[in-house]
This record gives sequence, C-alpha cells and structure tokens, in this order.
Amino acid sequence: MRLPLPLPRWIAHRGGGSLAPENTLAGIRLAARLGYRAVEFDVMLSADGTPFLIHDETLERTTSGQGRVCATPDDVLLALDAGDGEHIPTLAAAAALCRQYGLLANVEIKPAAGYERQTAEVVARQCVALWHGAEILPLISSFSMAALAIARDLAPAIPRGLLFDAVPADWHRQLQSVGGVTLHCNARRLGGEVLAEAAAQGVPLLCYTVNSLAESEKLLANGVSAVFTDRLDLFAGACAIEDASR
Repeated sequence: MRLPLPLPRWIAHRGGGSLAPENTLAGIRLAARLGYRAVEFDVMLSADGTPFLIHDETLERTTSGQGRVCATPDDVLLALDAGDGEHIPTLAAAAALCRQYGLLANVEIKPAAGYERQTAEVVARQCVALWHGAEILPLISSFSMAALAIARDLAPAIPRGLLFDAVPADWHRQLQSVGGVTLHCNARRLGGEVLAEAAAQGVPLLCYTVNSLAESEKLLANGVSAVFTDRLDLFAGACAIEDASR
C-alpha cells in the first residue's frame, strides 16, 4: 500500500470545507487552488448502485431534493442543485478531478443503513479501477469495520484508515484486523494515551474537524500527522509553504 509520506498536514474536509458546497467538484477545485494536496469526501450509493459524493442519508440538508439517497435514481440525483448551481458528483468524476490535480483523496465509505456490504464492494472496486496506474492512490476510510474488511479483500493495494469518534482501548487490534494504516478520530476526544500509542506503533493519526490555528498547531506539535478542516482559508498559506518545501 502506498501513502504519500509524510502525509499532507492539512486535509480539506468534504471537498471545500465551509468555503464551497460540501462534497462537490467546486470544493475540490477550490482546495487545489488554495494549495491543499489532500481532500476528504463521503461516498454513498444511489438507488441504481452508483457511488455519489454526499454525507447524509437524506437529501434535504445539502441539496434541492428530498428523500433517501439510496432510494433515489441516478438521473434524479444528477439533476439536483447541491448548492450554488453545483450538482452531486459521482465518485468517478471526483476521482478524475483528484488525479488531474494530483490530490490525495480520502474516500470515506458512508453506507446508508443496511447497505454496508454493497457500498463497500462498489466503492472498493471503483477505487481500484478509477485510480489504476495512479502515482497517488486514494485512502479509503470508514467508521464501519465491515466496510473496511471488504475493502481489504477487494482492494488490498489501496490504503485504509479506521474512523472513530472516541478511540477505544483496542483500536490497534481493530486497525490490524482490517489491514488499516491510519487512525482517524475526533480531535476533541483525543487523549494522550492514544497519541503515545499511535506514535509507538508508527500509525499516522488524523484528526477531525479542526477549524482554528491554535488547535491545529497544538495537535501537530503533539504528534498528530494531519488534520481535517472546514476553514480552508486559515491554512492556505501553510499549505503553500509545505508544498514548496517538498
């Protein structure tokens, strides 16, 4: 499994964070323009089994549509307004854009209830196909152990990250069981024991969602490898400096 190491320190959350409609191509383009080298986005299946970028199981919060994503066919999803005239992109469209810009894509498997296996299978297979021959492979992550186990079996060459809100004591055992290489957690629930163990095990620790300079500086100084942020504007200068130093 290939991860760009060291990881980019700042990762654009849900594409463009709070500066663009979330989980859209506009957000990914904005992140690239601001100098980010990594973006995170959520992937869920439509009624037709196509992976789309969207966070919620329902459409109301982020689009002009209504109802469950998993019950909505592709043609309806593609016609919806996802904010500022943007449309909900497919995983294929997002992958092409990330490859165009040379971005590391953190693809979070976000299955609707009851669709864990199907979502993981489709996303894993598509990641293999969409990033075939790419210099920078995506990082597949999920809160679902079952989804990551499927990704391990179907896309063994693609790195995996395990997501937690509060990290349990046996996190390393769980990470190893799915062949994961990164640990992702809520920055506000991160304790010193997890920091120390991650460092001892050589596991990169990625924290969400960090929207202040002071919090970011503290986390990175304490050994966190990267932070997810909605405030792309705050860290744009640092991203440019980091990129120039590589």
